[in-house]
Amino acid sequence: MAITATLVKELRERTGAGMMECKRALVESKGDLDAAIEAMRKSGQAKAAKKAGRIAADGVVVVAVTGDAEAGVMVEVNCETDFVAKDGGFIDFAEKVAARALASAATDVEALEAESLEAGEDTSIAQARANLVAKIGENIQLRRLVRFDDPKGELYSYRHGVRIGVLVEIEGGNPALGKDIAMHVAATNPLCVSADQVPVAVLEKEKEIFRAQALESGKPEKILDKIVEGKVRKYLEEVALLGQSFVKDPDITVDKLLAQAGAKVIRFARIEVGEGIEKKQENFANEVMAQVHGD
Repeated sequence: MAITATLVKELRERTGAGMMECKRALVESKGDLDAAIEAMRKSGQAKAAKKAGRIAADGVVVVAVTGDAEAGVMVEVNCETDFVAKDGGFIDFAEKVAARALASAATDVEALEAESLEAGEDTSIAQARANLVAKIGENIQLRRLVRFDDPKGELYSYRHGVRIGVLVEIEGGNPALGKDIAMHVAATNPLCVSADQVPVAVLEKEKEIFRAQALESGKPEKILDKIVEGKVRKYLEEVALLGQSFVKDPDITVDKLLAQAGAKVIRFARIEVGEGIEKKQENFANEVMAQVHGD
């Protein structure tokens, strides 16, 4: 029986396992969906599937850059609780995933999960993740992979604790400046490098909000445009990296700091654990009981 993409998709939806694991199980079961599910349950992936629907908003970000700084990656690996985020086995898994991401050509999570966890081994990252879920008892997910290859400038990185990671590419300058800019990005979370890179849709939405705020405050119609223009200018300074005040010296903008060093930021990426995920609120006692009962 042919293993179609539709069949693989259905198995993924029913088990929560990775694409390559599903395809392999279907090949071994000759396309029998129920037999594939049974085999995956026996191999320990069933427990991972059971946990797959639970919210994983905690975890770590791991940053890795090659020795020659020709490539860099950031990987976000999520779990459910801060307790597991500090677990040695979980941290070891996350670090191995990042190392494998750096050594491979994977550009997204799906491709990365198909890679072996360690070179020369048969266990894929998806299978290793499922095994860890079975062992720890929490939903664990590879959520994001950011990759910088073939930089025109130099790559610099910074990790704040284990929850925020930054990669930045800078042309010119020096390592001290590179670290400062990476730390600044971690602290201020800019939207883009320069004001002209702010998406038009985002800017138009902000203009609507500023106009509505001005009308609500009772400002005369004839000065609305000037008010909106001023607010837009301030907004662009706040969200674009170059217009921001440098965190270590608020009297100078990032743009001027770079100009003094003859440097230019080409691109940056910032990942913060769990951003955009609505975390379920539970007290610690409930979390412990959930672990005890294997929910």
